[in-house]
Amino acid sequence: MAKVRKAERRPPLNKTHKLKRQDWAKKYLKTGFSKVLWTDEMRVSLDGPDGWARGWIGKGQRAPVRLRRQQGGGGVLVWAGIIKDELVGPFRVEDGVKLNSQSYCQFLEDTFFKQWYRKKSASFKKNMIFMQDNAPSHASKYSTAWLARKGIKEEKLMTWPPCSPDLNPIENLWSIIKCEIYKEGKQYTSLNSVWEAVVAAARNVDGEQIKTLTESMDGRLLSVLAKKGGYIGR
Repeated sequence: MAKVRKAERRPPLNKTHKLKRQDWAKKYLKTGFSKVLWTDEMRVSLDGPDGWARGWIGKGQRAPVRLRRQQGGGGVLVWAGIIKDELVGPFRVEDGVKLNSQSYCQFLEDTFFKQWYRKKSASFKKNMIFMQDNAPSHASKYSTAWLARKGIKEEKLMTWPPCSPDLNPIENLWSIIKCEIYKEGKQYTSLNSVWEAVVAAARNVDGEQIKTLTESMDGRLLSVLAKKGGYIGR
């Protein structure tokens, strides 16, 4: 009849945010989204997100015992991208590395560019549009200039509206992966083990699932316009 769910967390939208979201939707309404690479980072902890350890138990049964650790026992930062029906990555950010502009660009060089992008044809590179959110390490002058030297500039670098995680289809991929790796209250004992779980879960996401996410963009843009820049369901 019903299920327990954690409330979604969203940054507040003011009038300026809503106007920028509408402008973004109008700008990209006629875009062929099969050529857009949607990217983002995700952090996974050993213990999982807050609220994932709750569930129903039978009368007379004892609640399962869980390890209790500070900050979820630590975690791993993961980067990935999706384009059309293809998953790019996931790639693991080296433990202890804080992503600033310089380390973010070096990370992209060592993973995305060397391991995936360089293998693509010239025509693919010419048409691909790179999407990233407005995190400081992404949107800084240093990162923008660095990407431009890689040929990702102007119309090849998607403008992104503020406070808009609901518009990025890779957020749905993160939800799929987290549901899998933390099912039944699963906890991990090492950073390597939770990383291996992420890789295994990502491999189980097939091309049709990814295609469903990337093909949802036309509907998302129309929803933004219909809601006058307000949040849409993910």
